[in-house]
Order: sequence, then C-alpha cells, then structure tokens
Amino acid sequence: MAGKIFSGKVFLLVTGASQGIGQKIAEVLSSNLDNGSQVLLLARNAEKLKETSNKLPKNLSVKYESVDLSVAKADQLKDIVLKSLGGKKPEEFDQLVVIHNAGSVGDVSQPTTQMIDFDIWRKYYDLNVFSPAVLNGVLMNIFNNKKIKKNVINITSLCGITPFKSIGYYCTGKAAREMFFKVFAEENPDINVLNYSPGPVETDMLATISNNVGDQDVKTTFQEMRKNKTALTTDQTVRKFTEVLLAKKYKSGDHVDYYDEL
Repeated sequence: MAGKIFSGKVFLLVTGASQGIGQKIAEVLSSNLDNGSQVLLLARNAEKLKETSNKLPKNLSVKYESVDLSVAKADQLKDIVLKSLGGKKPEEFDQLVVIHNAGSVGDVSQPTTQMIDFDIWRKYYDLNVFSPAVLNGVLMNIFNNKKIKKNVINITSLCGITPFKSIGYYCTGKAAREMFFKVFAEENPDINVLNYSPGPVETDMLATISNNVGDQDVKTTFQEMRKNKTALTTDQTVRKFTEVLLAKKYKSGDHVDYYDEL
C-alpha cells in the first residue's frame, strides 16, 4: 500500500469486526498503523473477534469486546473504551479512527404496508441508527483533545440513497444513519467524516437478501449477481476504501461509492 493513511499513534475502533467487511477493514487498516497504535474490535461473537484479533500485527495493542450494540448503554460503551486503554490517556494518541460498520439487513420479506410492528422497528433502529450515533458521541467525548486528529467512517449503502422494494428497514436505516453523520460533519468541520458505500459484496448479508427478499424482481437481480459472480469480494471493496481515504478527494460527510471515480 503506497503511503500512510493514518500516521502517528492511532486508536482504531471497528464495530462489526468479527466477519465480512468489518473484519477485512480491521486487518487492512491495522497493517498500516505505526508502533504504539491500539485497536479495539467490537461485535457480538467473541470467538470470531478473537480470530480477527489473531490476524492483526503483533506490534499493536489489540483488544476486543463481545457486546450487543443494540442494547448497550452509553456508560457501558464508555467503560469498554476506557478499559481498552489500559491506563493510557486518550491524549497520548495522535489520531482517532472510528469505523461504524456493525449493522443488519433486517426483515426483507415484507413490503412497507406490512411493516407495522413498533417493536421490530425499534429493535432495528436501536442497532443500525441509535447505536452508532451514541457510540460516536461517547468516543468524541473521550477523545476530546483538540490536538487529536479524528476520522469517522460510516459504512453505508446504495440502499441509503436508492429505494429497493421489500428492503424498507435496511434502506431507511442506512438513510437515517448516513444523514446523522452528514449533520455530524457539518457541526465538526475539523473532523474527517466519510460515508463509504462498499457496493454489493459477497457476504452473509448479500446471501440473506438474495434468498429472502420478498419482491421477485429484486430477488432475481440479486440471485443473478451471485450466480454470475459479479458481486465484489471484501478484498476488492476494502482496497477501494483505502484508495478513497488516501486520495481524500471527497468533502467531509460525502457519500462515496465503490464505483465512483476517485
């Protein structure tokens, strides 16, 4: 990889780091960090988090924590971050890098007229919208020293700006989440904010949509994509992701898609 994306001592936090895109981002970004940097991996599956942790460079301090972000409170998230520091002070780091990747596709079997259960809506938004918003605030308050350069990356989707039939939960969740980080970018012009849309990637989420989406036309599109192997690999999309960060031709808060020209 040509050039350093993040220099100095970096505190890197990746949510949803146990599999898929989150795991690959943790691997690639960690391999680019300087000595003295620290990585914190969050997800529900502790065993898979350990697997991710074992793949990261040995010169880094790597911590991981099994946590259900859909129910974690702000105080719990604060405790997890502070505990991971192991006595270090936040101001000892030159940069903070946050990758808000964790999320779910939700129920893709229903049209919007059948999405009438408040509890399902709340649970979906707890994980996919409220959790990254609260975690982001917690981190900004901990790493509040102005000398620390801050980078916030939200993993978004084409579904956040383009409607797809039967994918109402995911589309609205991604739209709300992306808008939150756009507002955050406007409020904090000194922070580098990116909404990165990774394209259609061959992951468990893509398989779920392909197998379960209620609209037949959408199902055919996704099934043909997987059959013809035109979906991206995690390697491909994370390589483009790093290129976007290195080139930094976007305005803070922008939505940048895998297929966009640099």
